[in-house]
Amino acid sequence: MNKKTQQEAPPVIEIDLEKCKGCAICVEFCPTDVLALENGVAVVVNIDACNRCQFCDHRCPDFAITVK
Repeated sequence: MNKKTQQEAPPVIEIDLEKCKGCAICVEFCPTDVLALENGVAVVVNIDACNRCQFCDHRCPDFAITVK
């Protein structure tokens, strides 16, 4: 029996810069250092390290981050 393995799409992290207040909670909770603060807002700096844990998404007090 031969099964095809389906590759998972790479993660996408959307940050609503109008909602982000730069509190850095997402940066602190990210276990793989995907996010950083630049110019007072969160930015993705290493998407390849994202494991879709969604700690950033769930901890953001302003609902500025969405992980897909």
